[in-house]
Amino acid sequence: MAHSGRSGRAFATRTVHHPEAEVASPPVATPLYQTSTFRVADAATVAQYAAEVQPQAYYTRWGNPTIEILEKVIADLEGGPRGLAFASGMAAVSTTLLGLLSPGDHVVAGASLYTGTTTLLADELHKLGIEVDFVDPTDSEAFARAARHETRMFYLETPTNPTMLLTDLESVSQLADELGVTVVVDNTFASPYNQRPLDAGADVVIHSVTKYISGHTDVVGGCLVTDVETAERLWRKRTLLGGSMDPFAAWLILRGLKTLALRMQRHNSNAMAVARALQSHGAVSRVIYPGLPSHPQHDLAARQMTGFGGMVAFEVSAGRAAAEKLVESTELVLLAVSLGGVESLIEHPGSMSHAPLSDEQLQRAGIPPGLIRLSVGIEDPDDLIADLQQALDRL
Repeated sequence: MAHSGRSGRAFATRTVHHPEAEVASPPVATPLYQTSTFRVADAATVAQYAAEVQPQAYYTRWGNPTIEILEKVIADLEGGPRGLAFASGMAAVSTTLLGLLSPGDHVVAGASLYTGTTTLLADELHKLGIEVDFVDPTDSEAFARAARHETRMFYLETPTNPTMLLTDLESVSQLADELGVTVVVDNTFASPYNQRPLDAGADVVIHSVTKYISGHTDVVGGCLVTDVETAERLWRKRTLLGGSMDPFAAWLILRGLKTLALRMQRHNSNAMAVARALQSHGAVSRVIYPGLPSHPQHDLAARQMTGFGGMVAFEVSAGRAAAEKLVESTELVLLAVSLGGVESLIEHPGSMSHAPLSDEQLQRAGIPPGLIRLSVGIEDPDDLIADLQQALDRL
């Protein structure tokens, strides 16, 4: 017989059942509730939780205290009533689209979007009987011209990925109100530190929290913020589809969030310094950064953003081969997809993040062969500029 401890229970039993923590004061750091399920008092409580929206302590696919704290924090940062966390940014996007659209509906979307979003809109929704038209995201009237009786959603990113184009959020949201259309905005590139789409009239704001919100390139997740009724509708869809966040991921994201404001200040200032330096190099034909007066929508960026972000796009005049050589020649700036981390990353969209797109889709999105996307980190800006200059000098 197994040795019994002070509780009188066997060793194997005691390895499974641990004493609960008793603390006189609440912890400073957010606790991690790394559990899939929760103990309840009776069967009636289980039935009650199963019928509730976002029960805190029932089953982690439904909800979890650590995840709930993250949802509340992000909702507060975006200035919205309710937040939802997801296993990835694409889980947030797909749940929003599948939860708010039905066969026969129509979507007007900006033409420059994250590759996964473009594919989902252009290919997968079509299979479900949902039609999508892509328009110039810089032209608010283009959304009006494309709208029709069946239109239920305007979907956009601002700034766009990877072309750094902007959409006038107030103008498009006002138009949507007149038409009774839901406005969904992917705010990943800006972060809630630099831009709050809900304040401008948007209905749903989405983030890949893998990027700036987490900020350390060590976790994957997504979130959205919206009104209570829409959040409850999307919570049901999320629970059904299974794209819920893991508690440890939520804990890591909460940990990263503590330095979001400090990180974004450095991302903003570093990106401006890098963009200005790139403008002066002869191998660069153009630099696209909302903070530069040369950006065609600089005035709009200054009006609807409180900071210009850490993403810079630039084009080398020698074309695709030179762009690919450049991204392979940096030493401090790392060649990798993704963005928004403390370390600087560089990529060639045409052959990396946006490679799944057809030539027609790349052209529609405004992605030329020589375009490079740079996620500027929080390193010393002089070191970043020196590294980019030595890589450009090799062309």
